[in-house]
Amino acid sequence: MNAENFNYPDLNSAGHFLEESIDYLALLRQKLANFTPARIKGAHPDAAVLIALTDNPIDPHIILTRRASHLSSHSGQVAFPGGMKDKTDRNLKHTALRESEEEVAMPPDEVEVIGKLNQVVSHMGVRVTPWVGIVSEHIELTANEDELDAIFRVPLRFFLKDQRHHTDVIPVEQQAIYVPCYHYDEFVIWGLSAMMLVDLFKTGLGADFSLTHVPAQGSPLRHLEPSKHRRIID
Repeated sequence: MNAENFNYPDLNSAGHFLEESIDYLALLRQKLANFTPARIKGAHPDAAVLIALTDNPIDPHIILTRRASHLSSHSGQVAFPGGMKDKTDRNLKHTALRESEEEVAMPPDEVEVIGKLNQVVSHMGVRVTPWVGIVSEHIELTANEDELDAIFRVPLRFFLKDQRHHTDVIPVEQQAIYVPCYHYDEFVIWGLSAMMLVDLFKTGLGADFSLTHVPAQGSPLRHLEPSKHRRIID
């Protein structure tokens, strides 16, 4: 679909979509097809994740996981399927698809990869490349119990309402970033996963989300310690 014949949805003053029957997936495909992601330079170990959306165009859901409680690092945290690049991986897209298959049994040939977002560097110094893909809403996934204790789906519309529980304020490179934290059922979505979601909404949908702008009044702020390694492009 070409930009000149795409009907962009209207946004209200808060950057939220007004229409009820938006083809979110068509908008994502168009935006990401014309987007050149920024790369972060430097000597960082590489990882990749898959932000998978289900294929109902007006009500897609985002697939997320929760890391198992017995893990020595990041236990209990919500994340996208993905992981560290292996020496045998052809590229970072291969990393994201391979890790998704290992973690949630998502067959790579059932993922329509439509683009990637800006790289981010985690507080541990890992450079992460987020890939965006579309899968059937009927796909059956199974958690690798060595790594995960839950797979769950969140409606895209839930995030676009931006009813965040609070906002984490994190000093990064002599400035502050404002990272939303969402509570959905028993799950807490925050940190690096929330940062990548902000980029998805801003870059892939044109919504008024940003990590560098102070959030609207009404969102409590939680101030965290400065991050030594974390880097973003906003």
